[in-house]
Amino acid sequence: MTLACTATADNTVQNAPKYAADVPASLITPNSVDTKYAGELTFVDGFPTDETLEKSYDFLDTARAVELFESGMATASMYAMLHGHAEIGFEANKTVGVTEQLMDARSLWLTPNTTTPYIHTEIDVKNGPVVVEIGSPVIAIVDDAYFKYVGDIGAANPADRGKGGKYLIVGDDYKGEIPEGYIVMNTNTYRHWLIIRAVKLPGQTLEQSLTAFKNGFKMYPLADAANPEPNEFVNLSGKKYNTIHATDASFYNELNEVIQYEPAGSGDPEMLGLARAIGIEKGKPFNPDERMQGILKEAAALGNAAGRAIMYKPRDPDVYFYPDRQWFSPLAAGSHEFIDANGARSIDDRVGFHFYATGVTPFMVKPMIGKGSVYEIATTDNSGEMLDGGTTYSVTLPGPIPARAFWSFMVYDNHTRSILETDQKTGGVDSMKEGMKVSEDGTVTIFFGPKAPAGQENNWVQTMPGKGYNVLLRLYGPEQEWFDRTWKPSDFIPVK
Repeated sequence: MTLACTATADNTVQNAPKYAADVPASLITPNSVDTKYAGELTFVDGFPTDETLEKSYDFLDTARAVELFESGMATASMYAMLHGHAEIGFEANKTVGVTEQLMDARSLWLTPNTTTPYIHTEIDVKNGPVVVEIGSPVIAIVDDAYFKYVGDIGAANPADRGKGGKYLIVGDDYKGEIPEGYIVMNTNTYRHWLIIRAVKLPGQTLEQSLTAFKNGFKMYPLADAANPEPNEFVNLSGKKYNTIHATDASFYNELNEVIQYEPAGSGDPEMLGLARAIGIEKGKPFNPDERMQGILKEAAALGNAAGRAIMYKPRDPDVYFYPDRQWFSPLAAGSHEFIDANGARSIDDRVGFHFYATGVTPFMVKPMIGKGSVYEIATTDNSGEMLDGGTTYSVTLPGPIPARAFWSFMVYDNHTRSILETDQKTGGVDSMKEGMKVSEDGTVTIFFGPKAPAGQENNWVQTMPGKGYNVLLRLYGPEQEWFDRTWKPSDFIPVK
């Protein structure tokens, strides 16, 4: 391809025009540019050659698909949560799941605990508002189809404060009247996840608190308020099913399902734009051709690797709790929207959180002294090496441990981020375990490894040789010493 007598190979202009600007070198594109990711790019007087056009669009589509993998992770995670339960028979606005005998590794969830029961359900307002009646003390949150926070139900809601109440979840496209007597939550998506913890009152057993919850809970469409169908409660303990989003190219199919179902414009415009750039657009079929299938496979591999790098070996010093420890959290900045003090969104924190965890609410990142819970994550030992299931480690929690209610350790599989599969049902240990060895000052040492050290059976968490894992330390009712960092756990120290 040539342009008639206007430029030479080195971009010098023949017969300089009378009206000429002093063009900075930074505005001139050389005829040949070497790049790390696309190799040589060639141009003729600034116009890309056919080969460079192909390389450029391949790179753009790959880069946008990688960015969509990262920015769409929250959306895919919510889809997987709701879809996983639909696959085992859940109906929106009707079925309520309860882990009555707690969680174990047979259910694939992102970083659940095995100390307290989970209660959860799907709310779908596509056909109109949905009523949620709460008749006992709970702590609960509603997140939308893109895993954005909608509101708190129960103790954290100022209109409830643990007394209970009637909530009304209303979509933006609802045109009818809103009746009086409801705590109204407005939302711009159809599907939602309601996750609940029943509050156990003094003197109550776990079973009694769950019974009180069931007796006081109702969920139904507002249109059926005069004669609502009874809810169905399903015990999920021990059930094998998956609620975790894909990390291969099928990830993009999950995003497409959300975009097709939810109202137009309900998602973040930037994310929807990235989706559109690779062929995912509301109202249109998503049928990537052979070229795009290859790009999506590459992008998912890169996006998955980036998510694992961000979560398992963070490079941001601000996510670490202590300058001399390996413990960290993507919530360390204290914002459920991942916004820093300067108003910038921490993209890596958002990716790390949604790769690893579920449930978005301001309540979880801004606990008060003696209330709520805080979280610290360990993925490496004291020398920065990946935790190895065939090695025995010790972790010491100095006494007194600043947890007014209780504390717990949980171990999770590096592949799934769900409970590590072992012979221990709990997948961890907590301060309520009978027979645990505790020093006079409250110090506790816990051992992680394939076999318990002699005499430490009640202070031991099982791991599996050949399996990498990560650990989450939870403190319920954190005390001042945690907030001011005067208390800190030891790192994982290999036992010789």
